[in-house]
Order: sequence, then structure tokens, then C-alpha cells
Amino acid sequence: MLAVVYVPKINVSLMIDSLPYILQGLPYTIGISVVTFILGNIVGIVLAVLGLLPLKIVQGIIKFYLSFLRGVPGLVLLFLLYFGLPIQLSALQAVIICFTLTSSAFIGEIYRGAILGVEDGQWDAARSLGMSFTQVIGHIIMPQAFRLALPALGNVAMDLVKGTSLAAMITVPEMFQKAKIIGGREFDYMSLYILVAIIYWLLCIGISSGQKKLEKRFKLMA
Repeated sequence: MLAVVYVPKINVSLMIDSLPYILQGLPYTIGISVVTFILGNIVGIVLAVLGLLPLKIVQGIIKFYLSFLRGVPGLVLLFLLYFGLPIQLSALQAVIICFTLTSSAFIGEIYRGAILGVEDGQWDAARSLGMSFTQVIGHIIMPQAFRLALPALGNVAMDLVKGTSLAAMITVPEMFQKAKIIGGREFDYMSLYILVAIIYWLLCIGISSGQKKLEKRFKLMA
């Protein structure tokens, strides 16, 4: 008896016709990614710098923050924020807070490693010039740390773009949510999910290209 193999059909015509509607969710995808990447960098840098201070209480709090947010799935944290809090956040607020928290934990570790990668002689030279801790961090260490952290930060940016698809779980009208709506209406999720996958892929190619250009620019400046 021959086994029957199911080969899903891809409706190219539906994909083309649905593209304008799905792209209506692109501003949400890009907007959420950009905002949370910027906020995640701000929080991550603060965490990395505070982690340098010789205060065990501060270091303990930071270690717990990083461990918890790196260990909890993004979807679980998103549901906790949207459904579990006593105060009602909007779907967009919950998404931005969730992605900012999770990205800041990974970015904080990236910057910590990058700061440790800066030569100790840089610290000594800056202190010998009478620079304060804040001046050393802002003018000497962080510019070099950013260059070292750039490849890993590019990966975080791509993860954020892909991660915006989780926002569809709480009805934020980004691209994946739009694809779900049309897929349900047309009874063809396969074609729509392939289409949205291609769009995410192209966005990540753009981020990767921008990352490489920045790396070349910093290499020339070094």
C-alpha cells in the first residue's frame, strides 16, 4: 500500500493580493523593534556600568535581573504583563515593556563582556589624566565597547524584529497578526505564513547589511 504524501499548495496569487494588507502591519513591526532596541540599549548599558561598581547588593540584584529575564520565555513574560498584572496595560504597552526587559538583559551581558574586553591600560591611562569614573566610561570605555559589541547587538536587533510576531498573541496588528486574519478568512495559512516569513527574512537581511557597514566604518576609524 502506497503512502499518501500531502504536499501543501502555495497560492501565489493570494500572496500578491494580500501583500498590501500585511504591509499595513509593517510600521508596528519596525516601530516596536526600534523603540525596544533603543530602550533595551539604555537599560543594558546602565546594567553593565552598575555591574562594575564594587557593591555586592547592586551586583546581586543585577545578576538576578539578568538571570530571570534571560531564562523566562518571551511569550510567558508577555502574558504575565498583559493578563497577570493588577493594572491593565494596553497590548502595545505590554509588548514594548516585555521586549525592552528581555532585550536589556541580553544587551547588558553583551556590553559587560565588551567592557571587559577593553584593555586595562585604557582605564589606567584615563585615571592618570585625572578623569572621573563617569568620564572614563563615557569618553574612553563605551566607544570601544560599542565597537566590540556591534556584531552581537546586530543579532539582538534581528531577534527583536522576529520576536514582534509574538505581539500577534495579544492582537497587536503587526504583520503576523495580519497574516493570521487573512489565512483564517481564506483557509490558507500556509501561503500567508510563507509570505510573512519572506518579509521578516528581508528585514533581517537589511539589518545584517547595516551592521556590516557599521563594522567597516568603525574598523576604519580605529
